[in-house]
Amino acid sequence: MGPAVGDDSLESALAAVEGDIDAAVRALAIALREAKKAKAAAATGQLRDLRQRLAGAARLAQEGASGAAAVRDGWGFDEQAHFASGAYAKEVLALAQDEGVQAFESDERILSYPAIVQVSAADTTVIIDKKRDRRVRPSVLVKTLGDLQAKPPKFKPEPFLEALAVAYDLVTGRKGLRAGSTVKLIDIYGALTVLPGSGRDYTKQEFARDLYLLDQSRVTTGRDSRVLHLPASALTRGSGVLTTVTRSGQEKVYAGIAFEGDVR
Repeated sequence: MGPAVGDDSLESALAAVEGDIDAAVRALAIALREAKKAKAAAATGQLRDLRQRLAGAARLAQEGASGAAAVRDGWGFDEQAHFASGAYAKEVLALAQDEGVQAFESDERILSYPAIVQVSAADTTVIIDKKRDRRVRPSVLVKTLGDLQAKPPKFKPEPFLEALAVAYDLVTGRKGLRAGSTVKLIDIYGALTVLPGSGRDYTKQEFARDLYLLDQSRVTTGRDSRVLHLPASALTRGSGVLTTVTRSGQEKVYAGIAFEGDVR
């Protein structure tokens, strides 16, 4: 019972235990049918059938229970260590590649457009875009990510653009820069997450993902008629750049931002 010796993948371990428990499930299902037949015999007073059905139900239920106990005792996979060591994330990434789902690891998170996945070793769960999910079988997670990639992202570019404009004005004003100057996006992120704890609620990975979604939306003009620019410049070769993954699975780097035009 249990995973094959030397196979340290969670996917294989779960496939093995799934097959092992199948025999117990079948025995318990038959036991249930026998118990129902025993009930029917009792309801009509068919005493001979009652004894036979009760004996069959008890025997099959015992077989099913013994099989389930054997599978339980044979389950020795150390999921805590698998998650904590990073092996789980690597397994998910390898399976995603095999299944044609675009994903890569960045800053201890799995980026799979448009989703961001955090692996929680503390409780062996995954957090997909802030929603905790206990369904951690790698094939199930990869299918979930693939389904998300096939759907249009739930993203509203206009409110995000306005928030960027407000943060941009705060940064340029604090630094004494002229209107239209290019500033580092990492400074914009700092302005957006100035409140204590807000950096945990809105991570750099999420900020970079939203920048890409805004970029893809082609919405660049704010309510004050200023136009957003995300220039590819020498800033991308410095520190503090933001990285995300594109729809096609390529790495995308953002570094600077500017708003140009007259404020009305």
